[in-house]
Amino acid sequence: MTAIITFIIVFGILVIVHEFGHYYAAKKSGILVREFSVGMGPKLFAYRKNSTTYTLRLLPLGGYVRMAGAQEDDSEIQPGTMASLVLNDEQKVRKIITSSKVYDPNGIPVQISKADLVDALTIEGYENGDETAIKTYSVDHDATIVEEDGTEVQIAPRDVQLQSVSVWKRMITNFAGPFNNFILAIVCAIIAAFMMNGVVQNTNQLGEIQSGSVAAKAGLKANDKILAVNGHKTNDWNTLSLNIQKYPGKKTDFKVKSGNKVSNITLTPKTIKSSGQKYGQIGIMPVRDYSFAAKIKYGFTYSWQTTVQILHVLGKMVTGGFSINQLSGPVGIYSMTSQVSSQGILSIILFMSMLSMNLGIVNLIPIPALDGGKILLNIIEAIRRKPLPEEYENVITLIGVGILVLLMVAVTWNDIQRFFIK
Repeated sequence: MTAIITFIIVFGILVIVHEFGHYYAAKKSGILVREFSVGMGPKLFAYRKNSTTYTLRLLPLGGYVRMAGAQEDDSEIQPGTMASLVLNDEQKVRKIITSSKVYDPNGIPVQISKADLVDALTIEGYENGDETAIKTYSVDHDATIVEEDGTEVQIAPRDVQLQSVSVWKRMITNFAGPFNNFILAIVCAIIAAFMMNGVVQNTNQLGEIQSGSVAAKAGLKANDKILAVNGHKTNDWNTLSLNIQKYPGKKTDFKVKSGNKVSNITLTPKTIKSSGQKYGQIGIMPVRDYSFAAKIKYGFTYSWQTTVQILHVLGKMVTGGFSINQLSGPVGIYSMTSQVSSQGILSIILFMSMLSMNLGIVNLIPIPALDGGKILLNIIEAIRRKPLPEEYENVITLIGVGILVLLMVAVTWNDIQRFFIK
């Protein structure tokens, strides 16, 4: 249960932060955000403010933003739809009720034959079941429509749609989601740094020496530097640790700098067993920095290291040597979340930082349907000085969705085999 709750919270935060980036950028660019939903599925609660409807939905997995004019935003009313029209003092339609769940005593029953809520802002239909004459109603620019599930959202006239703002504003809006994930990754890593007992410095300088350890018996002291292990240069802590681990129970030559003096000593690392493997250990700890600046810096360095690892994996998809085991879908992420949740809040926060950076970078891959694909189309439009024909863009997006679905199926099945079918 802890793993499930952790997964829902982590995944939810990542997606909501991502969508809030799109929401904020769209609002600032003059694009109407019709709905900002937390969760998916059936609506539990809705609240309208400043032209946007904020909804809370049943399934606590992510959320979404409906921008006026976006491909995923469908605002058409089909001919034959029964609706109740509520007029304002100027006899313009201010509310269109298409839901059987909502009743307004002031509503006029109309069977709609034609509706243009984008350009003409008119509705044509048969009032009160009278099919002898079609009546035309003018629709207020800021009118709302109550959809089938009872959610009330604002209509989307042409001037507030996504395609009506400049290509640069659309590009910024598309980039804002991944950008928010980058910010979240850095913030999470900084929070983790403040929870740590100092920030580990990735140098070859020694910090604490464990009492009674191999290193202590050999005379190694704090602030000494190990320059090489068996002739292999060790300029950072990661390299130093890996080289010591390679020689469990074996005599190993160390080149050590103590003050201004450089000397060679021979040690036999203690043998440690873990997961069926043997590792060498001499009992040294890295230098830790407890300063405020070091903790802030850690947020950026940890995020950068994560970025390098992600780009390395993505690069293999192009250059070769790639394995599908290097990708994880929801099943794989849940399995990793289950492991991390048992290790405490610090591990969870660092895990969230890593996932957020992953989400941001993967979303920038130039595949149609992802933010990166949309940005690519924006760049093409900027170069051509006109957008691609809508039918071409729809086909490209459909192909992108197909690629993503196939990849998701493959990754999910691989995750199931890896984690549940041993």
